[in-house]
Amino acid sequence: MASKAGAGGAPEGAIPGPWKITRWAVWSVPSRVILPVFLVELTALGLLLTHVTAPGITTRSLIDALTLTLLGVAHTEIAVRAERVRRRVTETPHVDLSSVWTFAGAVLLPPLLAAVVAVVVFTHLWWRAWRPRVPVYRQVFSTATVVLACQAAGAIVSYVVPHARDVGLGAGAGPFALVLALLAYTTINSGLIAGAIAVSSPKPTVVMVLGHWDENALEVATLCLGGLTAVVLAFNPWLVVFVLPALLVLHRAVLVRQLEEAASTDGKTGLLNAAAWHAHAQREVSRAVRQGGAASLLILDLDHFKSVNDRHGHLAGDKVLSAVAETLRSEVRENDLVGRFGGEEFVVLLPGVDDSDYGVAELRLVADRIRRRVEGMAVEMPTPDGPLTITGLTVSIGGAAFPTDGSDLTRLLETADSALYAAKRSGRNVVRLGAHARGDRGDRTARVSELDEAEPPAAS
Repeated sequence: MASKAGAGGAPEGAIPGPWKITRWAVWSVPSRVILPVFLVELTALGLLLTHVTAPGITTRSLIDALTLTLLGVAHTEIAVRAERVRRRVTETPHVDLSSVWTFAGAVLLPPLLAAVVAVVVFTHLWWRAWRPRVPVYRQVFSTATVVLACQAAGAIVSYVVPHARDVGLGAGAGPFALVLALLAYTTINSGLIAGAIAVSSPKPTVVMVLGHWDENALEVATLCLGGLTAVVLAFNPWLVVFVLPALLVLHRAVLVRQLEEAASTDGKTGLLNAAAWHAHAQREVSRAVRQGGAASLLILDLDHFKSVNDRHGHLAGDKVLSAVAETLRSEVRENDLVGRFGGEEFVVLLPGVDDSDYGVAELRLVADRIRRRVEGMAVEMPTPDGPLTITGLTVSIGGAAFPTDGSDLTRLLETADSALYAAKRSGRNVVRLGAHARGDRGDRTARVSELDEAEPPAAS
């Protein structure tokens, strides 16, 4: 018997795709992450259930909860465009300024109402600003961490200052309680998020897990503003509206900084673009000149990259560039400057690596390690004809060390560039350091073109 199809094309009585448990996006995360994520969410839910019948909810607390919720929703509506841009340009852990309202609720409201404020404010924020960039399972986990943070902060305040809503938080032990609550809130919330990132990422970095220091400073500043909101709300609820303009100005200031960072980043690889890398590198080399320090640099050029674009298209080429950039970041130190010079050329500045025999040996070791990693890469990407795997990639590398190979950044780049050309002339997939005779440019161009046609990368 033939089944009937509904409006969406599914058989009558069948469960729609999005509601099928087996199709939930959460199953796409590594299996080692799923259990901790569910444990965090179940813990938050369990704590909420224990407070359902707890006493302490009064008309005044309901009004405070409604006030904080409405302010949180209004904040999101006013700043929704700025928040969407922030989410698009931020790859590191995202500091949400709505913590002002959730932290104020945590220290001032009964646990159940504090959790309700957090859930409503964060769900509305996700619906208006983060969807669909942030999948549902990530939003549920993030909300659960906020609920747990609220529970911990509220418990500390209740212990240090019983009946904080009635006695106020602006005097006595109130400020001390706010500081402890702030530490508990940010430790639990940030710690759980950082743990999830560390476990789910194959090669997590400190910045990836903990974020930039200025993002963490923004988190503390936001929570401080939330503490002030709680003090004002307990003293005179009408004054709390004055928090909103200050928060919106902070929102704009943060957005400007993130847009500046985005302007200095290469869109295909996430590395510094040429102008930004040159500016940062110039400062490092100038510091080395003033203080008698050390610095070395590498220039890398992908071999046969044109054939990748010609054979598989520019999307495949972009995937290769992104994979090489990730390899570069994983093979150098956190403070090394990695940038894309354009096309298939990358550059790395290594502060502190000097021109001594030991320093040059270290520079060669780093370069050769990168070369071998690229040589062993297998870049996979889906295509209409099935999965495509690109192998056989190689990279030629030239290097230079300050001050032997150049007394300023320009001369260092020229020396490394000549070494790169020597690597190309030597058959590619090799490392050359120091000054080399370049030959005339016409000969180099002809030789590079000849080698480009020799052995293109393979694909399967």
